[in-house]
Amino acid sequence: MEFSSNFFLLSLIFFFSSALLLFLHRRIKPSLNCRLPPGPLGWPILGNMLDLGTMPHRTLFGLRPKYGDVIWLRLGSMNSMAILSAKAATEFFKNHDLSFAERTITETMRVHDYHKGSLALAPYGSYWRVLRRLVTVDMLVHKRINDTAIIRRKCLDNMLLWIEEEACKLEAKCGLHVARFVFLMTFNLLGNLMLSQDLLDPQSKDGSEFFTAMMGLMEWSGYANMSDYFPWLRWLDLQGLRKNMERDLGKALEIASKFVKKRLMDRQQGEEKKDFLDLLLEFEGNGIEEPAKISDRDLNIFILELFMAGSETTSSTTEWALTELLRNPNSMIKAKAELMQVVGANHKVEESDIDNLPYLQAIIKETLRLHPPIPFLVPRKAIRDTNFMGFESLTYPKIHKFL
Repeated sequence: MEFSSNFFLLSLIFFFSSALLLFLHRRIKPSLNCRLPPGPLGWPILGNMLDLGTMPHRTLFGLRPKYGDVIWLRLGSMNSMAILSAKAATEFFKNHDLSFAERTITETMRVHDYHKGSLALAPYGSYWRVLRRLVTVDMLVHKRINDTAIIRRKCLDNMLLWIEEEACKLEAKCGLHVARFVFLMTFNLLGNLMLSQDLLDPQSKDGSEFFTAMMGLMEWSGYANMSDYFPWLRWLDLQGLRKNMERDLGKALEIASKFVKKRLMDRQQGEEKKDFLDLLLEFEGNGIEEPAKISDRDLNIFILELFMAGSETTSSTTEWALTELLRNPNSMIKAKAELMQVVGANHKVEESDIDNLPYLQAIIKETLRLHPPIPFLVPRKAIRDTNFMGFESLTYPKIHKFL
């Protein structure tokens, strides 16, 4: 009886809130004297949410012949513009990049002010430029990539050993979840690059807890959150995503803080690792246009972001590549033949072999085309009014995000 009363109350709140929003939308809409892109008609309140299906990037691509390179969508109360061609994307990034330089922040990413210290989500400005420079100029440069080749080889060898051991334990007809081992390998690889340690080590309690917390926050941040599409429902947290994110993100930040404090103690004793964390700790800004040092909070968030960006994307791409090869036996035969010819039967594939494996490269590219790990990347939002391909692209709150 109590459940029925609560459900009726929530339904009543939702109905009147939705009706109020629809009324305001109709009052405001005539005042928007601007040319918007074409797009499918939406449902009342929900807009186009029910039209996108389970694979929205493919659904949107299917709408291109009818509506063109740029289409207009309404997702709940969120107005969106989707770019569906290379021509439109080139125009977007080449001529209008600064007009759409900021990101749409989801409700789960606001927890613990994560978005303020995130490279992917931070507002366009001096702090964002500092992080971008550190990544592109200091971290992901040829010399550092070449210097860490031995770490990648070690992590790959460990993964192959895990797979062999697991395969020996299984019965003949049982399958092996290769993507899980790729995920674990990537997690340890990032741990070595960032912190100079294997996080998934039986002797590392913090590493195991960190892995569990990271798995949780990657799960919660990946859900479609109703609060993002209907902001007036945020206070209800109907799916419990904010609550779960606060718990797991808080735990992950706490453990990351331990890693940083331990490194600071090691540096006081003269021990330097020269990994990504040391690079962040050694940063010195001018204190005027950029921070003099990176704050403890932002250091912790940067550590989490590296793991979030690098682990799940790698494992899901590998899993889909293997799946597509199993679906297409002829492609599997060609890939094996190329490996036999270039590498040989009794040798391991080295990074230096990749340039001589064009068919394998084509498999990876086709996998990314068919199964992009992040189909819409991180949606952007306009920070100033601009004319994009003949359409008026307006700032928040009139348009919320660009896909």
